[in-house]
Amino acid sequence: MVVFPFVITSSFALEILVRILLFAFIGTSWNLLGGYAKQLSLGHVAFFGLGAYTSTLMEINYGISPWIGMVVGGFVGMSASLPIGWLCFRLKGPYFTISTIATANVLMLIFLKFRDFAWGAEGTTIPNLGHAPLMMQFETKTPYYFIVLGLLLISLAITAWIERSRIGYYLIALGEDEDAAEASGVDVVKVKRNIYMLSAFLTSLAGTFYTQYIYFIDPQTAFSFNVSIEAALVSIVGGIGTLWGPLIGTILLETTTALLQSYLGNSIGGIQLTVYSLILMAVILIRPTGIVGYFKEIKAKF
Repeated sequence: MVVFPFVITSSFALEILVRILLFAFIGTSWNLLGGYAKQLSLGHVAFFGLGAYTSTLMEINYGISPWIGMVVGGFVGMSASLPIGWLCFRLKGPYFTISTIATANVLMLIFLKFRDFAWGAEGTTIPNLGHAPLMMQFETKTPYYFIVLGLLLISLAITAWIERSRIGYYLIALGEDEDAAEASGVDVVKVKRNIYMLSAFLTSLAGTFYTQYIYFIDPQTAFSFNVSIEAALVSIVGGIGTLWGPLIGTILLETTTALLQSYLGNSIGGIQLTVYSLILMAVILIRPTGIVGYFKEIKAKF
């Protein structure tokens, strides 16, 4: 993956690779809570948006580098996960899912109304400084590729560590049967809170990166429901609760939809969404454990 940008000369292909790495990173971050702990959150875009707005406000109002704003945005997202988690984790199943969606929508409406503070519905563009690495601005897409690749590797390393640690076993236990895990001595509230904070921190980093990558921010983009949906879907297709599931799911779905939209989008409207849906339904109906689960079954036979 390190040599890809030097071998691939197509700007469109590099754009697809950046998008794959970005949503693999978001999916891996979501998978900590939604995959291992099976807490189906569809409001993770709340932290994506908070990270994006924090770094952008710091950059435009105070001239602070997005590299610093990214970390600060991560802690803002982590802090926001505490009251959000305190409210949402009181609910279970579909009620928890609905509450996370509502939380993200409330945040979007707040930023829509605060025109003086956060530019309202119009949004704003990021000042283009040309080649300014210290401000996370580059003339080509290659540096962005390596930044998001680094973020993905960090999230994979964290997931691999958690998967093999005590908290990883706790997550799987409460994901299988929360009441039984609590009866066995697992502090369910503490485990969910801690993993939610970590997941929120990582998702907030993605928000900063994406804003710097497209040079624009508005509430509809920063708090787009599609971000939460794609984070969940790539994990489900690849295999929730697995290390490589979100990455494999993203490679399949994002590559397929990008190519279909590029070559058939003008002639057959919505074809990429149709194929996306068919892939999702096929995986859920035929292999509910995802692509990684299918390969695990093959491996077990041999």
